[in-house]
Amino acid sequence: MKKYTPDEPIIHIAIRNLYPEAISISGSIARDKDEIEINTDQSSIDAEITRLQAEYDAQEYARDRADAYPSIGDQLDMQYHDQLNGTTTWKDAIAKVKADYPKETK
Repeated sequence: MKKYTPDEPIIHIAIRNLYPEAISISGSIARDKDEIEINTDQSSIDAEITRLQAEYDAQEYARDRADAYPSIGDQLDMQYHDQLNGTTTWKDAIAKVKADYPKETK
């Protein structure tokens, strides 16, 4: 299933999830490969939008962590220097990001 991204309106993702035969979408109108309008159910679309948004919101910590982690190059450099110096710079940096952006528990 395609994930919500700011590049595509969430309603389009919901419609594509519910109506895989949809080839083109304009607003809330979906059309199949023959450009015939697909009968859609707005309450089903609304429920799918709610589900998609909840899924997206639940991953906020992961997006925040991804932005906060040092680059891979910096992490490798930290690990190299930790090996040489017997330090824990890399572990400390990763632990700080995880503490700053905790994973939600249910």
